[in-house]
Order: sequence, then structure tokens, then C-alpha cells
Amino acid sequence: MSSVRKTIVSNCEKKFLLKNLSEWTRLDGRAFDEFRNVEIEFGKDWGCCYVSLGKTKVLAQVSCEIQQPENRSRPSEGILNINIELNAIAAPHFESGRQSDLQVQLNRLLEKCLKDSRAVDLESLCIKMNEKVWALRLDINVMNHEGNILDCASIAALAALVHFKKPDVTCDGEEFTIHSYQQRDPIPMVIHHYPVCITYSVFNGGEFILADPTLLEEGVADAFLSVGLNAYKELCGLHLGGKADLSTDVILNTVNKAAVRAVIVVQLIKDAYEEDNKRRQKKEDVGFHKRLETEKKEEPSEGLSLYLDGWTVREKKNKKKKQTKTSNDQSVSVEQL
Repeated sequence: MSSVRKTIVSNCEKKFLLKNLSEWTRLDGRAFDEFRNVEIEFGKDWGCCYVSLGKTKVLAQVSCEIQQPENRSRPSEGILNINIELNAIAAPHFESGRQSDLQVQLNRLLEKCLKDSRAVDLESLCIKMNEKVWALRLDINVMNHEGNILDCASIAALAALVHFKKPDVTCDGEEFTIHSYQQRDPIPMVIHHYPVCITYSVFNGGEFILADPTLLEEGVADAFLSVGLNAYKELCGLHLGGKADLSTDVILNTVNKAAVRAVIVVQLIKDAYEEDNKRRQKKEDVGFHKRLETEKKEEPSEGLSLYLDGWTVREKKNKKKKQTKTSNDQSVSVEQL
């Protein structure tokens, strides 16, 4: 089966976007440092989270199983594996089951932000030293690709880890008993800090820097600057990819703006988690499945009107005249109603 080619940005689209940037305007009407709206919803199961960043949508799910510790030098630490999946449902050129360069890059950046920064307390996943630990698997599925997958995936991954609760385990000699959620209350995760990724796109060698780039802006951008930050404004990761020579002052200024955004995103995750807990305590029906079932399809003209903001189309009433020839070869004009 031949792979579908990635959509190529035409020269007209590129010139049109750069012309708008030179006039300090974006196609969707946002400011250069303005981000799209974030919606966070949790599913019925613990550790299931659905996040939409504009039209970019990501689904994250955390699962667990008991394994032996991998790191012999740290036998009391659990395991955290992160896997992001780019399905064909998100974009036609994505292939399921085959790792692309983009998938490897996104997976590594998420590991740097969440795993390497020691955000999750792996020692709390230990059941018995040198024998049994919890192994967490974080699966991230991209449902729709409309630019800036990294930011949306990092929010979904962090929210899923915050929302996840592992079952209680008791050890009687050499036998381990895993209790169901009905038998014993599940144990929440221990998270030290909340790191998220903030991405910027760079144009014309750093002349224009846009926050939260869309799919078209990603295709035209020269480079990308991804910053991993937590609510304490501590740097957890920094990645600059592409062809752009940015000065130190520009990078520091961008990181400071990203720190303000990180505080807002972390607060959104905490508020969504608290609201979900209140609904569960009241025994209300939780989950995003109902909203997806009743969600109305967006009209195609809604997205187009954002790109054509300020354009007006006037209908003209044209009266066409049709010429007919008589038998005497004389033309007579007749108004066509």
C-alpha cells in the first residue's frame, strides 16, 4: 500500500501568509502571542483524557500492570512508558503502525518534559523492592491534526496522569493480590510538579515569532521553539528545530512569555480535575462520550470565515440580454428574467 503524500504548501499560500505577517496580522485573527482555546474533558475510566486545542484533538489513556523493575541500580522505582500514535484519522499522510520522524521527535520531547524532569514520583509505584513495581503506559492518540500536536499532547498526557488512580495491592508472603475498585479505593498518582510544552514558530530568521502555530503556519515556518515549563516557571526542556539563528535575548523573552502561559494551562488542568471529582462524588454521569455523540458538525463556512475576515461579497443582479435573429436577419434584444 503506497503512502499518501503530505499536503504541500503552495507558493501562493506561503506568500499570502508572509504578507499578512508583515502587516502584523494572522490568518485566524489572533495576535502573535495569543493561543487557541483549550478544552479538557475526562472519560469514565481513570486516566482517560480528551483535549482539544482549537481543532487539534488528542486522546490520552493511562494503563498499568505489574512488572519487575527494569533499572537494577534503582530497584524501588516504577516504570513509565510514553507512546504517541499518529493515526490516519488525524491526517491522510500519517501511517498507523510505522514510526515516522515526527512521531519519534514528539515522543522524545514528551519524555524530556514528563519523564526526564522527574514529574511523576516513580518510587510511589514500588510494590516490593527488587521484585514487583507498577509499570505505567501512557498512550496518546492524535484524533485530528490542525497544528501544534506537541502542546495538545503534553496537556493531555499530564491531565491523564493527574486523573489516573492505580488499584491497591496487598502482599501476603509471595502472593500479590490486586484489589478491584469496588473492593478498595484506588490510589492516586504522586506528581511533584506539572510540566507542559509551549511551542512557538519562527519566521524570517526570528523577525516574527508566533505562539501556538496552526497547520498552515507550521508548513511555512523556518523553525520551531518548544519550551517545557511547570507552574513554578522552572525550565524542564528546550528544543529549537529548523533553520533560524535566534539571539539569546529573543530566546529569553520567548521563554518568559511561555512561563506565563504554562501557569494558565496548569491551572486549567487542576480546575478540570477538581470539577470531575465533584461530579463523581455527586454520582453524576461523567465522561465526554455524551458530548461527542451530541456534538453538532461544524459548518464548512465557519472555518473559512475566519480566514477571510473582513472580506465582503456583494451579489450583483445581472440582466443578460440574448440576441435572436429574425427571418430578416435583424437582431432583437430580449431581456431574460
